[in-house]
Amino acid sequence: MTTNSLVLSGTITRSRRFKSPAGIAHSVIMLEHKSQRYEADMLRNVYVQIQVILSGPRFESVADNLKAGVEVQVQGFMTLQQGRNGQNRLVIHAENVELKT
Repeated sequence: MTTNSLVLSGTITRSRRFKSPAGIAHSVIMLEHKSQRYEADMLRNVYVQIQVILSGPRFESVADNLKAGVEVQVQGFMTLQQGRNGQNRLVIHAENVELKT
């Protein structure tokens, strides 16, 4: 088995909710992360925006709080998702989310 696990914190810049045709509740957030990390003994600025998908009933209790400006920490796994335009993009499927604000 291979490892695919990620923990990332940041600020929600936008969010939306919907139900799939099968009736599964989904929340989709855009997470913005800013930090500084050392690499090769040099301090570098790190910035990323990535889409996070939260699926199923376990996230319904926090879904109302997932709004722009809220800080969260997400734990999940990464996968490629093909957009409507045919372009692949990296997304996170959440397994846990913690509100920080």
